[in-house]
Amino acid sequence: MKPNPSETKGAAGAAADSPFDGETGEEDLWFLPGPPEEEVDFLPPLPRSDPDERAQIAGWEQAQAAEALHLAQAAVRFGALDERLRRGPEGWRHRLALTEASELSWLSGDRISADRLGLWQAMRISAAGEDTAALQHTAWALRRLSGGPGPGADIAGFLGRHEARGDDPLTGRIAGWNAIMKAASSLHPIVRSCFAFHLWPMAGIGPEGDVLEGAVIAARMSAGEGQDGALFAPLLMSGAGGLRGGGAPQERLQRWLQAVDQGILRAMRHLDQLDRWESDARRCIKPLSGRTPPRLIEVFRSWPMVTAPLAEELTGVSRAAVQRNIAWFEAQNLVQEVTGQGRFRVWRAALNAGA
Repeated sequence: MKPNPSETKGAAGAAADSPFDGETGEEDLWFLPGPPEEEVDFLPPLPRSDPDERAQIAGWEQAQAAEALHLAQAAVRFGALDERLRRGPEGWRHRLALTEASELSWLSGDRISADRLGLWQAMRISAAGEDTAALQHTAWALRRLSGGPGPGADIAGFLGRHEARGDDPLTGRIAGWNAIMKAASSLHPIVRSCFAFHLWPMAGIGPEGDVLEGAVIAARMSAGEGQDGALFAPLLMSGAGGLRGGGAPQERLQRWLQAVDQGILRAMRHLDQLDRWESDARRCIKPLSGRTPPRLIEVFRSWPMVTAPLAEELTGVSRAAVQRNIAWFEAQNLVQEVTGQGRFRVWRAALNAGA
């Protein structure tokens, strides 16, 4: 029996109208998941860097060549500062380190003044309600700027990251950092320090957004092959412009060299004033007897801000003797009181008056 043509045509039409046989637009597939999105890569770049690390420092080598004259000028001045500190008293280096650490704390947001930092370092004294973590953070910077090994092969030891062992992710990041720094060994120490500072935020080793560790590493790295006089280049004595990011490597290096150059000049002038002040102070105390006056001179030489408890701790004499001698120093215009208060007073050497 032959099929009815009308029935065959109707069946074919029904089959063509079936939603399972024809092509369907994307708007009709609302119930299906969309295409997979590209995952955000949160891994730090250094441990996953290409084996050719030298490609990352090519721009800095070109910047070093372009700024050769300015670099030579900064290097000569740093050599003069290094020799000056090597021949000078130990207190000079400590004073510059304390001043630099205090300035760095303001840059990182901790805002620790020199007198507060001095009290914490010498006596572990802090004010009521004061942020102890901020003091410890800044005191770490002071210790690293004052002495000890620099940030060489043992960057974990320099930072105090002793827990970085085995499969710890920090171990891989430190290994990546060491590889980059080894590739950058051909750069001048001052240029290498600038490169390290701007690379540090991408290393994933320190706390996010914290610039203090990177600045301390760069400052110590800038000393290079010094004679153990100047352990760091004073970057912040002329302001924080040298640490500003942005721009090509040559622009960053220009700002860095200017900060190093101006910072060294200010440090040298400061040491000149301090030397003249000490000569005047020792001449003034000749008529005096006792051990307290010369010890106070050493304290004011080493510490930019001095309180009575700090002077008592460092000189080893009684509080009454300290206050009596500081009052005499103040009457001779050798020291200045900076708070204007009757209690919790702070003094500094009157460098301008002694100049």
